[in-house]
Amino acid sequence: MTGITQSMAGISGMAVYVPPYRVDLDTWCGWTGNDPAKTRAVVGHAFRMAGPDQNVYTLAANAVLRLIDRCGIDPQRVGYLALGTESSTDNATGAVIVRGLVDRALLAEGKPALARDCEVPEFKHACLGGVYALKGGLRYLTCDGRDRQAIVVSADIAEYARGSSGEPTQGAGAVAMLLEASPRLLTIDLAASGSASEYRGLDFRKPFLRFAGQTPGRHGRLNDLPVFNGKYSTDCYTDATLRALDAMFARRAGSHTATLRDLATVFMHRPYQHMPRNAWAMAWLAALAHDATQGDAAAQGTLSGYCNTAQVAVNDFVAELQRGTPECGVDALPSAAYPLAAAVLKAFRKDAGYRDIVEGKLRLGAGAMMELGNLYTAALPAWLAAGLEDAAANDVDLDDRDVLILGYGSGDAAEALPARVVPGWRDAARAIRFDDALARAVDLDAAAYAELHESGTVDGSIQPADSGLLIDHVGMHDDAAFQDFGIAYYRYCGKP
Repeated sequence: MTGITQSMAGISGMAVYVPPYRVDLDTWCGWTGNDPAKTRAVVGHAFRMAGPDQNVYTLAANAVLRLIDRCGIDPQRVGYLALGTESSTDNATGAVIVRGLVDRALLAEGKPALARDCEVPEFKHACLGGVYALKGGLRYLTCDGRDRQAIVVSADIAEYARGSSGEPTQGAGAVAMLLEASPRLLTIDLAASGSASEYRGLDFRKPFLRFAGQTPGRHGRLNDLPVFNGKYSTDCYTDATLRALDAMFARRAGSHTATLRDLATVFMHRPYQHMPRNAWAMAWLAALAHDATQGDAAAQGTLSGYCNTAQVAVNDFVAELQRGTPECGVDALPSAAYPLAAAVLKAFRKDAGYRDIVEGKLRLGAGAMMELGNLYTAALPAWLAAGLEDAAANDVDLDDRDVLILGYGSGDAAEALPARVVPGWRDAARAIRFDDALARAVDLDAAAYAELHESGTVDGSIQPADSGLLIDHVGMHDDAAFQDFGIAYYRYCGKP
């Protein structure tokens, strides 16, 4: 795909941590009156919720500890620890809190702390913050940190109001990645990557005004419910994905469809099961449209067939793709961005090629991801981790095969990262142990779910999280002599 060389920096190891509290979506449908079959097909099977004594920093630190343990990392070699999140609870610091928690656990285990000269940046751009942190880590390794290691952790808590369309797409968890100059899983070609960004004022947002009037729950917890417009947000996701791919294709010559067809697999930001499928199918139609306009007879014939079935003029379809998502008006959403493309996509789904191009490219790890819900910044790396381990477990030949990583963050921005699987990748993939992250689940009933969602507490009969790093209490002092108001104190309860 890109002629990636093994001298490129990339990913050597991954570790996943999710909290134990689980909501089964079939059961949830029974509480809420939703259709279980539709929910499974569109969203997934379950989602996780953070416990009363967990926050984004404990989730992140627990994932990092698992990574250090499973990859045999010498903490003194780590020169870069970045946090990607949109669930921060401190506007001054972020990754350094994760660093402090990790150091506490390492010292408790008789191990050295992270290096004192370790950089600790935090990256925020909705669900794309983790990808930006990943790019920062790769740049660190290729510049001043080539003889060091970098750790990037994406962690988030996705909450939606009960009764909202987003409620079944909640989730919580973290994924940590070990980056090295000579990686053992994937090399990533930043020079051939594509970026896109555009301000979308009424897309998914988290203005501070949402917190006004809230009474903090246990451990200072506030409900972090987003402001979002679902259909418009979906159009923004599709549009940003297409523009990032355009930027990637601008850095290479040749057929767009051939490039996409040659990929071994694709991993995307995954808020729920159906969303990446739609966006990737649109990406394929956009590639067909490009190649058709360049005189590719096969692309012209295939695209004309889909458009004829949908009763859409090819020129109108191409023009709609080029226009993309309209800007919002004042106090108003724009009209749907892709009505014609939606009709063409419906025709494409009925074609035999859909199974290979869409379902085939997005197959690896998809089953495991049905259990997690939306992890915001951690959704994409979680899918990457699940997919690589799935491939290793089923002896899928990925040696020297090209992979595409597509990140997205509302608002909107997207990244298209070409990657290549390195020879000998299977050992590092098997070490991910994705199933361990799903173990020891505590299924919530309707009452326990409502209590945890609304007040951040759980009934005493529910088994709490009892390992890893947890919140002990939150400071309440706010006077001239001593202040710790809102600052969390933590405890370490053994390996997560």
